[in-house]
Amino acid sequence: MLSLQHISKYYQAGGNKTFVLNDINLEVDEGEFVSIMGPSGSGKSTLLNVIGMLDEPSEGYHYFVNQPVHQLKEKQRSALYKQYIGFVFQAYHLIDELTVYENIETPLIYQDVKGSERKAMVADMLDRFQMVGKKDLFPAQLSGGQQQLVGIARALIAKPKLILADEPTGNLNSKQGEEIMELFRKLNKEDGVTIIQVTHSEKNAEYGSRIINLLDGRIESSKKF
Repeated sequence: MLSLQHISKYYQAGGNKTFVLNDINLEVDEGEFVSIMGPSGSGKSTLLNVIGMLDEPSEGYHYFVNQPVHQLKEKQRSALYKQYIGFVFQAYHLIDELTVYENIETPLIYQDVKGSERKAMVADMLDRFQMVGKKDLFPAQLSGGQQQLVGIARALIAKPKLILADEPTGNLNSKQGEEIMELFRKLNKEDGVTIIQVTHSEKNAEYGSRIINLLDGRIESSKKF
């Protein structure tokens, strides 16, 4: 599904290159659940953003569903992203001015899904996440756990093949965090969704089928379970 070959990301200051990612090689098969760990500043979020096409590498080759991402124009990358990828952020990234219903619906509007179809898909998601009673509330009226559920529902609505999660439980208490991780496990096992998560938590990392450790922008170790 995903292949990164010799991916580097650096910033140039004078004659010096400061590497955020340094010669990363990574293959991810469809249906895997990969956890990326490492200390702050090791390049975890940058790697996730490169995989998710939110950031461009300085060099290297990036293949996603057999498409050479490194050769695509921005519009083509954007279409690929919308079709296949759902992003879950630590800070939720919900739109404050939109209700729960409208936040979940947003990706479908970008994909030009018809109104009646959108209605049915959002209703299904609200039902699945037991949030029917909260559909008209705004993000500020929800708890952190509820906001993250809305973020996940929004990421799932367009039925992505790949979910990228950046510290998905970082702002939640341990019970809420556990519920979110169990939900990811279910999505992976039952729906076959490929998941790549960045986490500081050993416990959360162990939900994955493979743990990759990053250090100073390099893959230090990778082990499967």
